Amino acid sequence: MRAVLVYCTGGTERQVAAGTLIIAEGGTTGHLYVLMQGKLEVLKGEMVVATVAEPGAVLGEMSVLLGQPHTATVRACSDAVIYEFEDAASFLKQEAGAALLIAKMLAQRLNVANTYLADLKRQYAGHGTHLAMVGEVLQSMINLPPLEVSPGSDRQSDPRM
Repeated sequence: MRAVLVYCTGGTERQVAAGTLIIAEGGTTGHLYVLMQGKLEVLKGEMVVATVAEPGAVLGEMSVLLGQPHTATVRACSDAVIYEFEDAASFLKQEAGAALLIAKMLAQRLNVANTYLADLKRQYAGHGTHLAMVGEVLQSMINLPPLEVSPGSDRQSDPRM
């Protein structure tokens, strides 16, 4: 994602200390962040699900693109430098190149998730366990209207699935 660094103009460069909360899960900012240097952690609830250290990593894009609250918390786990776009939607409309890079990144993530789910489907097909229903989940994901996507889990299920 280093290619996105060329688009880091028109925003604000911020120095953040280790432990600083950058994005709060459930909050809505309309901001997009690009990691310039340092290390950040992504949390769902209290669980760390990813550590981000690659300059050019983009954060907050799902909230901006879906017009929904942030789906995770992002916190600096070292001193870091981030670049912040306060009106991210306008930035993405003006900078088609940056929007395309983000679209490619999201497509790559979706490809990894689909590949993983397809592998689970193959492994557990015919076993009669709850993992055998992965095929139904994949089919439901494909058929959801784009503006109505609402992820769920065991704690908060999507009533359409």
